[in-house]
This record gives sequence, C-alpha cells and structure tokens, in this order.
Amino acid sequence: MAYLLLGNGQFFEGERIGAPGERLGELVFTTGMAGYLETLTDPSYAGQIVMQTFPLIGNYGVIDEDFEGTPAIRGYVVRELCDAPSNFRSQGPLNDWLKRRGIPGICGVDTREITRIIREEGVMNAMICDTLPDDRDALRTYAVRDMVRQTSCRQPEVWPAEGRTRYRVTLIDYGAKRNIVRSLCRRGCEVTVVPFDTPAEAVLASGPDGVMLSNGPGDPAENDGCIREIRRLIGRVPVFGICLGHQLAALAMGGQTVKLKYGHRGGNQPVRELATGRTYITSQNHGYAVVAESLAGTGLLSFQNANDGSCEGIEYPQHGCFTVQFHPEACSGPQDTAFLFDRFLAMMGGTSDA
Repeated sequence: MAYLLLGNGQFFEGERIGAPGERLGELVFTTGMAGYLETLTDPSYAGQIVMQTFPLIGNYGVIDEDFEGTPAIRGYVVRELCDAPSNFRSQGPLNDWLKRRGIPGICGVDTREITRIIREEGVMNAMICDTLPDDRDALRTYAVRDMVRQTSCRQPEVWPAEGRTRYRVTLIDYGAKRNIVRSLCRRGCEVTVVPFDTPAEAVLASGPDGVMLSNGPGDPAENDGCIREIRRLIGRVPVFGICLGHQLAALAMGGQTVKLKYGHRGGNQPVRELATGRTYITSQNHGYAVVAESLAGTGLLSFQNANDGSCEGIEYPQHGCFTVQFHPEACSGPQDTAFLFDRFLAMMGGTSDA
C-alpha cells in the first residue's frame, strides 16, 4: 500500500510501484496516449512527479532506443501498470526499469479525479509515501529550482551528419531531448551539443551556421546567465529555439513569461499558425508561457494555442531568429510541424523559408 498526498491535503491510496522511499515533487499530468518511455526520459520533467491520464501504462514494455535522455522525474503515477508487456521490441517490464532507475511510483489511484483537481486548483506539490506524515512543511515548501544545471550535459559532444554535411549547428543543452539532435543530423547537420553555461563568444568562435536553443525544465526566468548569453547570440547567427529555448529567447529580447495554471503536456495540443490560419496538432511539455504582448515591437506572434490562446511561437525577423513552444521533433507524438527544422536550414542557407 502507498499514498499520493497532495499539497491541498487530499490523499489517494494505491499500490506501490517502482523504487521504495518517500518522494516529493511538483505534480503534473500528461495526456499522451502513447510515449510513456519518452515522457519518463524527458529531462524537461526534472523535479516533477508525472501522472499519466491514459489509464493503461507499460503495455509495450521498455525500449532503450526510444529514450529521450537521462530520467529526471521525481515520481510516477498511473491508473494501471501492465506487468506483462507485449511488443517485439520490449526489453522488459516497466516496473523493473523504474526500480533500477530509483523512480518511486504509485498505481491504482483515480487519475481522472486527480487530474480534475489539478485543472481546477492548479499544479501543486505532492508526495509519494508509505505512511501519511504528520509534518508536512517539506510538502508546502518544495520548489523546482536550478534544474537546467542538473540536466544539461557536462562536456561538448559532436554528432555527425547523416550523409553529406550541409551545415554545422551548435545546440545549447538546457535539458535537450535526443530527437532534436536526430532531426538535425537527418537533415545533413553536424551537431555540437554544448553545456547550458557556454559563453556566447565561445559558441560563435567555433563558427556554427546556426544555433539551436533546446527544451529544458523549470522556471525560465531563473536562468539569468543563459538569458544574458542568448542576448549576445541573437542577431549574430541564425537561431531556432524550442520550448524552454523559446522562453529564454523571449526573455533575452525583453519579454516576459508567466506560469500557467496547469501547463500543456501531451501529444494532442492544437496550435494555429497565424500567417496561414492552419491548425497543427503538437506535442508539448511546459508549465510556463511567453507573454506575447511583452514583445510588441520586437517579436511577432507566429503560433497560438487554439485552446487557451497562449503564445506558441515568436518570430524575430530583424534578428534571424524564430522560436516555438511546442516540440516539432516529437517522439512519440505528431510530426505535423517537423517542417520547422527545414525552415531553420533555409535560414542558415540565407533564405527566409524552406
């Protein structure tokens, strides 16, 4: 038996899965119907307890090739965990993997009811525990802080292009998903992944054709050093930012960000491209958004969330930079916006579109 204790005092009784031990985190939900392995290994979830709204998890087991990075989540919550996966690629049950990775979890709880609570009250802290604690100060005071430092790479790493090398791209790693690198390499880019605190002058000294700003965890506004270095990059080399990279670029250009009530997480977020009126289905994982109005006169709103109207993309046409909140490289997830990588290549080639 185990408990999921919410920050508002409510608790849910279920069964322990994964590793033993108590664990605190910011509780968030994701609506993806597939892709639980990518979710579990997405560095953007650092500091958070992740709950899947889809009721059955683990049915295709664990597949190392589908991992997006090193797991950074604090805990895992599911309705039903499959003990007998059925997939020709499976390398074993998910529960065994959670134990090896030291990730505690709970199953058998009403994930629909918990999702309703978060949607109504907003994201809150939670604890996975075997007994309900009397002292709940830690639950009240926990905060997701300094996670970019913890999820970024330590040393630069070079990934060769597939086939002929067309461009050389520097990817600044704030907690990058591996498929960003794969998406660039498939298009003939040699990708150099560098740590989050790499100075702008060091990036430029290597002579890249373009710079990618990756996804990552936490509050974008706390990354003062990253924002400062991005400010020194934009306008000097083509720049494409995704997720946290989108938010950091906005802050570097004088904009503002705001924390959403419960964020966007999952593979079914509709996003409208304002220039064409076309709506794309996107994969997302973020709890903060750019305030588009704060960039008036500097950036142009390019994409907008069709559900809540929040900012999903900004273009800086005078500075050779564009950014999006969603994940065009999504795996598992829709590939509708993968053309944005081609747009980035076109920028590096000296044209404005693919």
